[in-house]
Amino acid sequence: MTGLDTQVMYVRGVGPRVAELLAAKGIATAEDLLYHLPFRYEDRQNPRSLDELRPGEMASVIAEVRGSALLRTRRAPIFELTIGQGRLAMKCLWFNGSYLQGKFLAGQTIAVFGKVEPSRSTSNFKMIQPQWELLPDASADAETLLLEVGRITPVYESLGGARLASRWQRKVIFHLLESLHASQPGAIPECLPAAMLERLALPSREMALREVHFPPEGTTMTTLQACNTPAYRRLIFEELFFLELGLELKRRKLRERAGIGFETNEKVREAIREVLPFHPTNAQKRALGEIVADMKQPTPMRRLLQGDVGSGKTIVALQAMLVAIENGYQAALMAPTEILATQHFLAARKLLERSSRKYRVVLLTGSLDEDRKRLNRALIHRGEANLVIGTHALIEEKVEFDRLGLVVVDEQHRFGVLQRFRLMKKPHQAQPDVLVMTATPIPRTLALSLYGDLDLSVLDELPPGRTPILTRRVTGERAEKVWEFVRKQVKQGRQAYIVYPVIEGTRADQPELDFSPEKTQAAQSLTKHATLKAAKEGETGDLFPKLAPETNPNIKSSLKSAVEMYEKLRTGPLQDLRIGLIHGRLDADEKEVIMRRFQRGEIDVLVSTTVIEVGVDVPNATIMVVEHAERFGLAQLHQLRGRVGRGAARSYCILMTGARVSEDAEERLNAMVRTQDGFELADLDLSMRGPGEIFGTRQAGLPDFRVANLVRDRKLLELAKQEAARFANAPAQESEGTEAERARVWARLKEAWQRKYGLVEAG
Repeated sequence: MTGLDTQVMYVRGVGPRVAELLAAKGIATAEDLLYHLPFRYEDRQNPRSLDELRPGEMASVIAEVRGSALLRTRRAPIFELTIGQGRLAMKCLWFNGSYLQGKFLAGQTIAVFGKVEPSRSTSNFKMIQPQWELLPDASADAETLLLEVGRITPVYESLGGARLASRWQRKVIFHLLESLHASQPGAIPECLPAAMLERLALPSREMALREVHFPPEGTTMTTLQACNTPAYRRLIFEELFFLELGLELKRRKLRERAGIGFETNEKVREAIREVLPFHPTNAQKRALGEIVADMKQPTPMRRLLQGDVGSGKTIVALQAMLVAIENGYQAALMAPTEILATQHFLAARKLLERSSRKYRVVLLTGSLDEDRKRLNRALIHRGEANLVIGTHALIEEKVEFDRLGLVVVDEQHRFGVLQRFRLMKKPHQAQPDVLVMTATPIPRTLALSLYGDLDLSVLDELPPGRTPILTRRVTGERAEKVWEFVRKQVKQGRQAYIVYPVIEGTRADQPELDFSPEKTQAAQSLTKHATLKAAKEGETGDLFPKLAPETNPNIKSSLKSAVEMYEKLRTGPLQDLRIGLIHGRLDADEKEVIMRRFQRGEIDVLVSTTVIEVGVDVPNATIMVVEHAERFGLAQLHQLRGRVGRGAARSYCILMTGARVSEDAEERLNAMVRTQDGFELADLDLSMRGPGEIFGTRQAGLPDFRVANLVRDRKLLELAKQEAARFANAPAQESEGTEAERARVWARLKEAWQRKYGLVEAG
């Protein structure tokens, strides 16, 4: 008898050998196979006619094969297929298409899907690199005709070559759904309460799975492609509901733990006022108010403080740490690198010197000599260290706090979830409050899942007096003007960063290159992004009057590397300047020495990869040059730009591009020129690249969603969060669903949480 937990090898049409191939794709059970959803659909009940096509649109066409030819060119062979309807014809072209030779016979029926482009040949239109599928003729069996023609047909990503392509998947999934339906009632068990489904107008789980794979007659292609049919909405909501329910359960368990209820009396307020270097912004006041309100509760605080570069997160965190210290507790701040920890230490010590109280601030990093580490650990253990700042050294077994009240973790996503929880669980007393800081702007919907166990405070306002960074883009053919500008700025006493995407050579697997090389036009995403309006020309100072994104085919397209360009600049255009080189293959001590020399002004120009993306403040650095800027993601470009503009002097960010710039890259670069709002850029980056590509789902603790998409499904995520809180926290007499239904929900949560969300659950 077939059930959702049936091993996939026992599903009709699979078998042991195919099951091995499916296992490599993460498909082990019948349920896994059912959740391998179509990535698009073809309307084979109302196919498009060739005379209806319009240039620039994506279209699905069913036509007759008329003929084919393999065209030899200097660069690569091109396979040309001519298809037709009556007197009308269209060309389909595949570059490097030798593998298609002999696959088509005149008279066959074919379905193609791709972008319609005008053609100068006898046919009016052409498609380049379209997706295709040969359709059965009238002599095929009834079942094949039922699944392939005269309906909206699902198209799947291949699970292993031509053998396991869409046609095979349609048959296997159709038979699986039929056998589950026939085997026994509830073979696809419902996992949400009936009352909830009725209230939200969502279909049953079985109906949703059936209609997602085989849409009923009358379903519109628009809603299908947007994943907005009732069936899709049901499956998306279900996935997000169980994620949010698990996170809500974690929050509820946390609220049951013993925490520290801090007092905020006049003594505490006076201590904070003494050290404030400037009048706080409204955003800083609001964030501190939210943090302090949490700290006053007798349950552990778990809060994310999110703010763009330069928004003043550290000052807010320091005020929160003073609340803990003035209540007789210790505070700890953990940073991802030694140089950043040292910077925090020096800044905190300088600010706290303004106070009439004698605070003791200690630094604990791996490179301190053993005697100093032993002394500092003793101060921490005896409670004589009020504020402890360090790196991973803080979570070593030898470090024991006397009364730890607040932990601040800077740039949390660079530590990993497990380390964060290990630190917060260290004391054998009441749980300390935890404040996580990140300078990476994260859209609210993504933050709800990425940091779903944390409450959110946002600093969306920059302190007064910060000079905007002038951002311009320029092609590589104008490099000499850029180096001339860099020399001029250095002679005025300024410093510059010059960033490259790779360390050496043209390898694309180097860790610094966050954004993979641009794909060819034929393989680019089917979704076209709207072109942003060009940025208005503002004050250009000594820079360039007009930096139009024109391209020159004579410019070499190979990637420049940091090592190569360091030598060329040092002996060429910038030979009269003091130049340094830093990249990811240097050991920690070497990087530390170079960054300290740059910070002290002993280096004029620092040639680098993206290792400087999160680093120390160098207020005198006013120029950021990014070569091959088209190769970087928006978040990375924004973080790099944030390395300058930290002093009073005018700062510049120059984005240099290679010869070819894709449509997506054009949009990213134009957005960088247009705005410095990190949250606006983060929204655009998320919509263009998706959360998994930005953060790395496994690394970030974000689950691999089978149906949901955090960009597309923002409203459903908010709804799922509300419904999860309602379900988890309702009293028994007011709860939604019968006792049996509620038991099924919790059982499903346990299964899903262990199987899919293990990293989110860590700790």
